[in-house]
Amino acid sequence: MKKVILKNIIYCLLFVFFISCDKVTDKSKTSESTKTKMEQNKLPHKEMNKLGLIGGTSWHSTIEYYAAINQSINDYYGNNTNPPLLVYTINQAEVHRLQKINKWDAIAEMLKEAALGLQKGGAKSVMFCANTPHKVFDIVQKQLDLPIIHIGDATATAIKNKGVNRVGFLGTIYTMEGDFITKRIADNNVEVFVPEEKEILTELQRIIEEELTYGIIKPASKTYVLNVIQELVNRGSEGIVLGCTEFPLMIFDDDLEIPIFNTTKIHSEAAVNYILKE
Repeated sequence: MKKVILKNIIYCLLFVFFISCDKVTDKSKTSESTKTKMEQNKLPHKEMNKLGLIGGTSWHSTIEYYAAINQSINDYYGNNTNPPLLVYTINQAEVHRLQKINKWDAIAEMLKEAALGLQKGGAKSVMFCANTPHKVFDIVQKQLDLPIIHIGDATATAIKNKGVNRVGFLGTIYTMEGDFITKRIADNNVEVFVPEEKEILTELQRIIEEELTYGIIKPASKTYVLNVIQELVNRGSEGIVLGCTEFPLMIFDDDLEIPIFNTTKIHSEAAVNYILKE
């Protein structure tokens, strides 16, 4: 009798074991099937759009662009597939010299020549890897027959998607005194605040030009920038736009209690969307 009971128990255990194996196999097959469908829905890597990056202002932030775009494409394909990127580095020292003597037409010519060089290399679109060069965006775009992905448009979209209606904007003295970035944001029904005192604009420019473009991060300078941000918050800002691609090297999400709009990251995401034809 005991042998019969033991035999039945063994049969039951074997039955449960085989049923469990079947379920695991079914789940495995389902998982593989789902994975295959996901892979089939991805854009074939040979069909990615080739993008040209005009960097060098500064090369430190250009590295951030390059890394962010490549990492996002790797994540999309789930391996080390890299995007078809071309990089043209312009001379930042010359750009700074021309800015100081108000020769923006010469800067526009530098950017145009860079874009044409990238186009010859096969780029279907280009982007300026910084905010300030967008001061001559319209001039350069009129001389090209390929599109330039605008950092201001991408930033405005990110702000609206976050549900923020009032932002503080920090950048170079040229982006804060001009409206070639802030207006494109404001045109999307977003109120934009910038520092008003000339001495603040000048000091922010000094920090960018003499420190951040060299990769130098000074605690005292970071404290100064955070104090300027707090003044913008006191004026009603619900988010802060880091409208210079060097500021994200210094200011991070954990530094503030309100959303940060990192234009380097946002512009890089726009680049990824273009590359993947989204």
